[in-house]
Amino acid sequence: MTGYYDYVLGLIPLVLFGVTAILTTVGVGLTTAVPIAAMGSVGIMGHALFVNGPVESQPSPVSQNTQPQQLNAD
Repeated sequence: MTGYYDYVLGLIPLVLFGVTAILTTVGVGLTTAVPIAAMGSVGIMGHALFVNGPVESQPSPVSQNTQPQQLNAD
């Protein structure tokens, strides 16, 4: 099952290479097209981190052992 972060990981290189290819096809120089495309990839990463950030998972349930553990003083 693909989730949001799977799409983010797929979009990062797609945007980087796709926008670079489109801009170089239009006539923008490669040294200008790569940083512009990188801004798009950074925008996707920023959205994944700060706007729709990962949440902490629920802690695992604590064992139901009510007996106190005794330490051996050897």
